[in-house]
Amino acid sequence: MKVFNTLSGRKEEFRPEGETVTMYVCGVTVYDDCHIGHAMSYVVFDVIRRYLEFKGYKVKYVQNFTDIDDKIINRAQQLGMPALELAEKYISEYFRDMDALNVKRADVYPRATEEIPKIIEVIQGLITKGYAYESGGSVYFRVRSFPDYGKLSHQSLDEMISRGSPEEGEKESPLDFALWKAAKPGEPSWSSPWGEGRPGWHIECSAMALRYLGDSFDIHGGGQDLIFPHHENEITQAESFTGVAPFARYWLHNGLLQMGEDKMSKSLGNLITVKEALERCSPDAVRLFILGSHYRSPLTYSEEALEASETGIERLRQAVRDRVETGRKAVLGSEPFKRRFTESMDDDFNAAQAIAVLFELAREINRAREEELDIAEAQDTLAELARVLGFTLEEPAKLPLDAEPFIELLISVRNDLRQAKEWQLADKIRSQLVELGITLEDTSRGTDWKRNR
Repeated sequence: MKVFNTLSGRKEEFRPEGETVTMYVCGVTVYDDCHIGHAMSYVVFDVIRRYLEFKGYKVKYVQNFTDIDDKIINRAQQLGMPALELAEKYISEYFRDMDALNVKRADVYPRATEEIPKIIEVIQGLITKGYAYESGGSVYFRVRSFPDYGKLSHQSLDEMISRGSPEEGEKESPLDFALWKAAKPGEPSWSSPWGEGRPGWHIECSAMALRYLGDSFDIHGGGQDLIFPHHENEITQAESFTGVAPFARYWLHNGLLQMGEDKMSKSLGNLITVKEALERCSPDAVRLFILGSHYRSPLTYSEEALEASETGIERLRQAVRDRVETGRKAVLGSEPFKRRFTESMDDDFNAAQAIAVLFELAREINRAREEELDIAEAQDTLAELARVLGFTLEEPAKLPLDAEPFIELLISVRNDLRQAKEWQLADKIRSQLVELGITLEDTSRGTDWKRNR
């Protein structure tokens, strides 16, 4: 099996250190609902994890939550609520969205605010070794003290620009980055040897990966937008602190989801939330849309692409529907399809090519059904391989035609909950109606609904 390693810039044979593959994936900053760009990353790494397990590996999967950050603080202040309460709300929303997409839960979900002792330990170690320095209650990493800085993003120091714009004279060099930020009035803060403050973004992931996976582990994953500066700085901090290299043996990065020519992002306001996507189509269709291109390639969102994915998923559902075990003529063999599926996934997790194999198998199943061949084994294989990619192939839930009074009742209850500011319960009703194929639309006239599947 070969994987593309961002660190080396080429495909390499995958050789994990032990029997258990250790894997760290950067999680979301929880200040708003997840969008399809987030879903792209977590579906991709969910599939990588599932395939490693399919190959017989045990996998220890760690994914963090950044639950303290400028964006969280600013959003909480706008809403007039505590920052940690806002973070907790969107952690719950994250799980709801990813569960709906059949993303397997990580073995550990560390949160930055619960890892402060480890973060302080790493920062203090970097200061002691001369890699970091305190200035004005903050702590910064000396980038020029790490000779290999830039090895992940393949840049020289001269090509880089500083992240952020602290006060004049606060940093020794514009390339230095914050490990610890001095507290500002009204912001959450924690005690440290350098005064009240909070961790910088980069140090959080280094500390959490070191705590839960050790000084060196197999796979570090995330979106391509994290290569620099976030992942570059993670390597720099961790290898300076431990003296062990590599921090991660394989760096895997998924391409970015685009709306037109721009990356989908909250800051640009050009996003489709996971909830909105699931109002348009089934979870399997969202997965098919994401996996229809190689994970390292950019992906462009469109309503037409989602609709095509729903049609494609229905073809796979049709193939596993109505089992035929008559054996009147012969058994449709599936081993060649399984071998080609594995070959595709062994080539840097090429799920797009693996999906093409599934559609070929589905076509053969439908042809063999017409010829009255025994297709049970082939159907089992199709279902098994679909599960490796996280597809359930479950039939969409359908409501009886006389369900209208009950829907109206639930809408009324949801409106009452919203007036009482019970947002989580109100969102739960909306989400469960979506799962049943009912889309709600809040308008100035009230709440409208329609059947979408």
